[in-house]
Amino acid sequence: MTPTRSESLSAVRDGVLTRPGLRCSGLRRELTAAYDQWLQALLPSVDGLALVAVGSLGRGEPAPYSDLDLVLLHDGTIDGLAETADSLWYPIWDSGVALDHSVRTPEQVVAVAKDDLRAMLGMLDVRHIGGDLDLSTQVRERMRQLWRASATARSSQLRELSTERAALAGEAAFLLEPNLKDSRGGLRDAQALQALAIAQLLDVPATVRQAYEELLDVRGELHRRTGRAEDVLRLQEQDGVAQALELHDGTGQPDRDALLRKVNLASRTIAHCLDGAWRRADPPVKRRRFGRASVEPERVGLARDVVAHDREVVLARDADPPRDPGLVVRAARAAAENGLPLADFTLARLAAEAAPLPVPWPDAVREDFLGLLGSGVAAVPVFEALDLAGLLERLIPEWVAVRCRAQRNPVHRFTVDRHLLETAAEAARHTRELDRPDLLLVGALLHDIGKGTPGDHSVVGTSIAAVIAERMGFSAGDVAVIAALTRHHLLLPDTATRRDLDDPATIRIVTDAVGQDVDLLELLYLLTIADAAATGPGAWSDWKGSLIVELVRRVRSVLHGAAPPSVPPLDEQRRALAETGELAVVICEDKVTVAVPDRVGALYRTAGVLALNLLDIRSASIRTYAGVAVNLFTVEPRFGRMPDPVRLRADLVRVLDGDTGLAGQLREKERTYARAAVVELQPPTVHWFDDEATDATVLEYRAADAIGLLCRVTAALERCQLDVRSARVSSVAGSVVDAFYVTSRDGSLVPVDRRADIEAELLKA
Repeated sequence: MTPTRSESLSAVRDGVLTRPGLRCSGLRRELTAAYDQWLQALLPSVDGLALVAVGSLGRGEPAPYSDLDLVLLHDGTIDGLAETADSLWYPIWDSGVALDHSVRTPEQVVAVAKDDLRAMLGMLDVRHIGGDLDLSTQVRERMRQLWRASATARSSQLRELSTERAALAGEAAFLLEPNLKDSRGGLRDAQALQALAIAQLLDVPATVRQAYEELLDVRGELHRRTGRAEDVLRLQEQDGVAQALELHDGTGQPDRDALLRKVNLASRTIAHCLDGAWRRADPPVKRRRFGRASVEPERVGLARDVVAHDREVVLARDADPPRDPGLVVRAARAAAENGLPLADFTLARLAAEAAPLPVPWPDAVREDFLGLLGSGVAAVPVFEALDLAGLLERLIPEWVAVRCRAQRNPVHRFTVDRHLLETAAEAARHTRELDRPDLLLVGALLHDIGKGTPGDHSVVGTSIAAVIAERMGFSAGDVAVIAALTRHHLLLPDTATRRDLDDPATIRIVTDAVGQDVDLLELLYLLTIADAAATGPGAWSDWKGSLIVELVRRVRSVLHGAAPPSVPPLDEQRRALAETGELAVVICEDKVTVAVPDRVGALYRTAGVLALNLLDIRSASIRTYAGVAVNLFTVEPRFGRMPDPVRLRADLVRVLDGDTGLAGQLREKERTYARAAVVELQPPTVHWFDDEATDATVLEYRAADAIGLLCRVTAALERCQLDVRSARVSSVAGSVVDAFYVTSRDGSLVPVDRRADIEAELLKA
């Protein structure tokens, strides 16, 4: 329907947006037509005057709330030009539609484009809307001629723009909240590829064109859902966008993970193509030979039937992929070991012609695969190139389940598949520390392979890893080790941070898991280091690292024949403090010792005072001697400075003497210093562990972190008539696991029939 002159542009837009069933490319097409018709009705019919669109409207792909980028072209002879321009711009502004506008002659357009690359790129998409068609055509042709003549020289500047955007907006392939336009691999990068194609410097592959359309689809529905020009796919919008794009899970609910996989994979496809474009734009490397500069040799052999040519890895002329099952892995290893990319046409040929691998893999293929993994960080882009070409899933069919799978935890920098590759790369740094580095490399690559399958990923991943290892041709004993690395890859960090290292039962937890195998313990230790490094800075700290090192040292000692440690006696300082019978606070580095006459409520009040002083408690040793509780807290100041012990003692005296304002003060602190949630946190849960402590029951409380949480939880435990012997607090990315060693007041283990009531009380906290 042709819009009437009395309709505002926003009303025209809204009419298109409310048409049932209209979305994606159809929506963009109809919006373009509606905008064009409305604008044409405003433009006077005057020779030497034309209205053109650039940007998204120029490309015919406007998102619902994108700015309109318009240029009023004139030949320099138009009378009343300012009034004519106002008659165009004011109705748009009055409609509430954002507008970027200019009035220029063709010569002015050219002059601006010569000085401003962004303006040049925008004008490449100039599209005639109304008026003098010859004028619009002239500008379009001159812009494209100018760009083709200067694109090679200006490609480095185009690359800088892409790098600057990525530095600010991150890499869309791995973000939980990607910027669809400006993140690396986003719409801007795809448009850079289109600009290079206009300059005839490359052909945009069909996969990239499809990826670009998919990002446009997501952005269009994001605009429609938010009612504004929003480019960041925020968590709270993902269900709605997934619903609009008809992405559903097995229960018919919106599948936000499928939405993120779509965005991540599209962005990865665009980024891979752009990397190739920049690589080909670089000048050839030269070297000195016989006193003269010469280009590198045309072809250099890297492996059997694999050569380097023009800074890429290609197949030799007589290579025969259908008769050479190991060629894919051999070429990939050669690429990684030489720091070169696999050429796109080589990947395409291998995808079309390569023979399937025998099962189990031949020894030579397995060795090449291990060589690829052992190349470290250089292997990551090679694996991703194989994956984009569909070759990695032929080697590891189970990879499909983890490809581009988001990890909805801000501590993780990467999707599951990229995390596995990064962990293997980090593991490659430690291969000289082991007799069997191959087991570490494969274990690192597969440790989270279960995250693509419902259930505890450590448990379900164990059988998946075993199947893969068997297919690779590992012996039964080696398969068992690789499966054990998957099953227990969280054993050391979880045990070290959630269990009392002074309890002999803690050592038994690890020795039972590794089956008295010292080599497996060492593999798990190095895998833990690699896993944390690949996860992100939030996964590791000096405190956590020291606990893991100490746990491994103690377990290693026991496995080598030493007697299991016993519960250590109370140290002299704490015993001396107890013998005074007085309230005391001692601070030494990251340790706070509090001596207070033993009474109900002392523990939670102490935890509350530490929280009021912005100390995050990492562990607590709760001991009583001579009627005095002498509790040792390992703490981390929230802002890097330990408080004055005199002030701490004064606060504690006030609270112990009956100050009832503790809860209110903690709530105020939480409001003031609350950390913004990045992910949607699950409700708190309570978990019980028997036989993991000596003469105590282990209770884990898992919840969103908060300043006063430990105070509230310990208060609930005291209301339940439980004594806390020790505690460990592990906080990562806004979530906390508080592990308490508890007994009934008579010192007995917590009966099973009491646990439901205790859980109910705790969940109120």
